[in-house]
Amino acid sequence: MVVAMHMSDGLVNAPTSLAFGLFAVLVLAVATSRARADLDDRTAPMAGLVTAFVFAVQMINFPILPGTSGHLLGGALVAVLVGPWVGTLCIAIVLLVQGVLFADGGLTALGMNITNMAIVGVFTGYLVARSLRGFAQRSRRGLVAVAFVAAFVNTVVASLAFVVEYALGGAGGASLGTVFALMVGLHALIGVGEGLITAATVGAVASTRPDLIYLLRQPVRGRAAAGRAS
Repeated sequence: MVVAMHMSDGLVNAPTSLAFGLFAVLVLAVATSRARADLDDRTAPMAGLVTAFVFAVQMINFPILPGTSGHLLGGALVAVLVGPWVGTLCIAIVLLVQGVLFADGGLTALGMNITNMAIVGVFTGYLVARSLRGFAQRSRRGLVAVAFVAAFVNTVVASLAFVVEYALGGAGGASLGTVFALMVGLHALIGVGEGLITAATVGAVASTRPDLIYLLRQPVRGRAAAGRAS
């Protein structure tokens, strides 16, 4: 079987789906506004490439156990490369296209899928990577290690978001304990694959264009403050 974060229609009742759909819309509206500060002639093409890459890689499943496979979520990857706000929009676009054109994830569950992968996943990955930024800046190996850890954590936490949604309005017939064990246990294994793909991708970018990696760049406010102080 394929175990992925994409929720299908009917797993959660209508009120819960609607609530998380509205939450996703609100966060995406904020992300759209905040992302403008991070996009310029240099970073906008990077965002497009990252979105296309995540879309392509999510179509490829990798084995985790006999008869079980998973795929990349991409939360930490986009957070490290283009930042949390742009990254949230990147993953949301991927999920929207997958849901509408490829029926990968239910349309009534789109808000929850965006919440889990584009919001919880991206910001979890970013917060982990941001907390380890000092280590990431020391060397390429440090950056790669941070990318792996952030990707692993973001995968597990995103699966916990699924469990919370199921606890609030589960309609799939399975017990909450079963859902928790299945989602968290298997996504801990998927997180290893997620970490390896994320680390390899971030490492490849770092070897050629480290200046494009969001995590390694100094915040604009920090540069401005330094300029005024000098």
